[in-house]
Amino acid sequence: MRVLSGYGRQTGATLVVGLIMLLLFMLMVSSSFVFSTTNLKAVGNMQSRDESIAAANKAIEYMLSTPFTSEPGAEQVGFDVNNDGVFDYTVSIVEPECIQASLAGTSAPSSVTLPAMSSSNWNTIWEIRASVSDPLSGANTLVRSGVRVLLTKVEKDNVCP
Repeated sequence: MRVLSGYGRQTGATLVVGLIMLLLFMLMVSSSFVFSTTNLKAVGNMQSRDESIAAANKAIEYMLSTPFTSEPGAEQVGFDVNNDGVFDYTVSIVEPECIQASLAGTSAPSSVTLPAMSSSNWNTIWEIRASVSDPLSGANTLVRSGVRVLLTKVEKDNVCP
């Protein structure tokens, strides 16, 4: 009978330990892959949300640059974010609503008299709502903005209750 010395008596412990380490390493790599794709999706959703809010704010600024108080009406504005010639976001602006009107205070007399400045000017407060729906990401955003507009009594009577 032959007795094996040190190396011949190994029963595969190194192989078992190596396989366990390989399994743990594989679990770490797969979990990091899952976490990275989850984070990538979250970042993509935040980017879509921020782009839709920016598109809504830009549409509201566009609306404010027009004389919207003379004939308030609903509008749709398209925006191309990535400059590929196709609208990425379509913003629907509902009809601006005059929610408050108050007589403007008289200011101290100045050396310059402007014809538009009179004691019958009104501070009107308008609410503008813009909604964005992105079909690609499914993001739906509603942005509400308020603005104060100085109107004459005749203009105020035409558009404000």
